[in-house]
Amino acid sequence: MPQTRVLVGFAEALSAPEVVWSLVDAGFQVVAFARKGRASALRYSRHVVCHEICAPEKDLQASLSDLHSLMGSLSAQADGTRLILFPLDDKALWLCSKVQLESRWILAGPRGACAELALDKNLQVEAARDAGFNVPKWLLVRTAKELFDFCAVESYPVILKAIDCVPTYQGRLYSCPKWICANRVELERAVGEWGERVPLLAQKFITGVGEGVFGLAAPNGIRAWSGHRRLRMMNPQGSGSSACVSQPVPQDLRSKVEGFITKAGWRGLFMIELLRDDSGNVWFVELNGRPWGSMALCRRQRLEYPAWHVDLAMDEQSRVGSEVSDGPGVVCRHAGREFMHLLFVLRGAKSNALSKWPSFWKAIGDVVHIHRGDGLYNWRSDDPKVFFADFYFTIHDNLFKARN
Repeated sequence: MPQTRVLVGFAEALSAPEVVWSLVDAGFQVVAFARKGRASALRYSRHVVCHEICAPEKDLQASLSDLHSLMGSLSAQADGTRLILFPLDDKALWLCSKVQLESRWILAGPRGACAELALDKNLQVEAARDAGFNVPKWLLVRTAKELFDFCAVESYPVILKAIDCVPTYQGRLYSCPKWICANRVELERAVGEWGERVPLLAQKFITGVGEGVFGLAAPNGIRAWSGHRRLRMMNPQGSGSSACVSQPVPQDLRSKVEGFITKAGWRGLFMIELLRDDSGNVWFVELNGRPWGSMALCRRQRLEYPAWHVDLAMDEQSRVGSEVSDGPGVVCRHAGREFMHLLFVLRGAKSNALSKWPSFWKAIGDVVHIHRGDGLYNWRSDDPKVFFADFYFTIHDNLFKARN
């Protein structure tokens, strides 16, 4: 049987170490592409070699050209080895959906209409509504007037975020923040920072607890169902989880997810992010069409989504993930994000819409209260440098971002 080499990227993705370990344990050879000059925990792994390409934030076309050149170099060294391209974050997904694939390469990721869905939040909320999900009222806005008109009709608070997962402005990648606005004053401040640079999705802001539904979409349906609930977010204002717990996926929710995924013609791994409000209503947030941050939790349940995803990309008739079950009640924590959670709580809320801000002392108690059996993101006994590098870079990168 020929060997298989998987090119993953970007190396800086939160899920990168767990994805690499899943692939290595399944017998794949793994290499990664990384942003030139950018440190990451994966660079400290003994299981993967990182190749640098131009960061898309600096030059999208140069990044695309560098990725194509890297793939050409790997093709020349292949000697019968099968080659798989596997994007790990939204920017890599954009690049991988645009790059020209030579005949020897297989893309383990969305392309065409599926890539458009994965990268366009407006398409996602429309598809979610059609599938029967509760979706907060929304409007695609391109001008300040459209935004003010929306807020005049819909009561505050509102949340604003870029329509595109990879937004561009004047030919360059644009880093667009999210804004939560509780009143006209906060909205005017957000409009000033936005400057109409990119289209926004304006939505009613709903508070609640984040949940996720995960699965593997195959030609005969979805398999390897699992779910999680966020115990804490790194930033209580809204971010990825710093601690989460696994939970079953109820049948009514499975039906909506299956309708959404089937109509899209999706293949491979996916995550649908949800929000459960104080009344127990579940709201659609977004689709993640690539590995998600809490991959560690899935792998602690022996749900090897990355390896199965590659197997399915190579052979749609593969039965991977067909005979597995999730384990409810498994907890996994990200050490660096837990530390950052305390700093964010101490800093306080940046919008009056966030009335239920956590108590700092309660947050400390929650973070230091570790139960036997709690798992850790990005820990592997034969690759320990990755964990310590991840802890350092998580704190360093967030503090550096805060200063800028």
